[in-house]
Amino acid sequence: MKYVYILQSELDSEKFYIGSTIDLKKRLKEHNAGQSIHTNKYKPCVLRNYFAFDDSQKADKFEKYLKTASGRAFTKKHF
Repeated sequence: MKYVYILQSELDSEKFYIGSTIDLKKRLKEHNAGQSIHTNKYKPCVLRNYFAFDDSQKADKFEKYLKTASGRAFTKKHF
């Protein structure tokens, strides 16, 4: 199982991060411990939403989509 997740900064509600992992709980702890250079200055982060995929390639494609301009607009509108 692979997860695509959306994090939101508790310090700045306009800051979102999109990523993927096979261990969601561990990855969230890593983000909040400052172990990610992309989220470390916006921590703590809260998990806004996640999507579980049986197919790793589909998860990667969905993550890539969410990181596009239209994917970010979709995320802001729906989540």
